[in-house]
Amino acid sequence: MPLIHVQQTPGKTTSQKAELLRALTDAYAQVTGSKPESIWVTLQETATEDWSIGGETLSARAAR
Repeated sequence: MPLIHVQQTPGKTTSQKAELLRALTDAYAQVTGSKPESIWVTLQETATEDWSIGGETLSARAAR
């Protein structure tokens, strides 16, 4: 059972997230020949103040 994990900041709509999860499943199934029902996809949202690049939070970078 393959597992695809997506980590992103909040802000996408429910329908955008559903479309992304569907598209990732479809792409993996097409490339690997796996059955879609065997593919697990998780989506985790992390607040911009809890995520940093080079020691600077995403919220601080956005404020610049």
